This record gives sequence, C-alpha cells and structure tokens, in this order.
Amino acid sequence: MALILGIDPGSRITGYGVIRAQGRKLDYLGSGCIRTSEGELAEKLRQIHDGVRELIVQFQPEQFAIERVFMARNADSALKLGQARGAAIVAAACQGLPVAEYAAREIKQAVVGTGAADKTQVQAMVSHMLKLPAAPQADAADALGVAICHAHTQQSLIAMAGTTTGTRRGRWR
Repeated sequence: MALILGIDPGSRITGYGVIRAQGRKLDYLGSGCIRTSEGELAEKLRQIHDGVRELIVQFQPEQFAIERVFMARNADSALKLGQARGAAIVAAACQGLPVAEYAAREIKQAVVGTGAADKTQVQAMVSHMLKLPAAPQADAADALGVAICHAHTQQSLIAMAGTTTGTRRGRWR
C-alpha cells in the first residue's frame, strides 16, 4: 500500500491529488488547488512551498510525484513553471519524500491511453478510475493523473521485478 501525493505545478494554480494505491486498486483521498495571490514571484513560490508542506503534514504521503516541465513557446512562462516545480519539490525533499517526475505525455498515456489526450479526457478518466461523483477541477484532475501514473509505474516495476526470478521457462532471469 502506498499513499501518493501528485502535483501539477503552476505559478498561479498548483493542483494536488492524493490517492492510496493497493496493487491495482486506487482510492481517492483528496484533491484541490493551491492558488497563489497576485504579486511578486518570490511570494508565490513561498505560498506553493508552504501549501505543499501543509498537504504533506495533513495526508502523510509516502511518495511524491510531479509533472516535468515541458518547453513552452514562452521562455518566461517555462522558467516560472520550473520555479513553481522547484518550490514543490523542495517542500517534499524537506519532508524526506522520494520525488518522481513524469512527462505530460506519460501521464496522459497512463490515464487515458494516449499521450495526446486533452484536459477533458483526463478529467473524465480520472473520475472514472477513482469512482468520483463528478469531474474534479482541471488542475486537480491533472495532479490526480500524476499520482495515478506514479501508481501504475510502481505497479509495473513490481511486476517486472517478479518476472526476473524463477525458472528459465518463459521467465526472465
């Protein structure tokens, strides 16, 4: 069993999602958004750091997963996104959590089955997979998608490790 905190970083809105993974079974524990106030970037980064730290204290996750930065057309936006990611990662590292990073395409592939999925498809599949009564807000759904991607990746690694031992017939050594 693993409690996973997934983060979809942003300098204005940082989505979060918390799930419990037991094998292939996923349970929804919570989700939402950390919304920063208008003003200086340094203050926004502090708010993201403090918000993620509070989530870690509240939910006590054992694993932390975050979306990687993609190169946007606007370099300034990409830099701000990278700094928001850094603030969230530092909060996790200060709490002793291992940090896993996933590209947006990996997350969409794990949740929807295609790396080219749009936000509404991610919201719908997250709702379905976690048996939610309604679709979460887009940033929260993306963060839950990060957590789901991490759970699936961990499950695949465990399954692969199980096939590396055993007899020579049909099994890896």
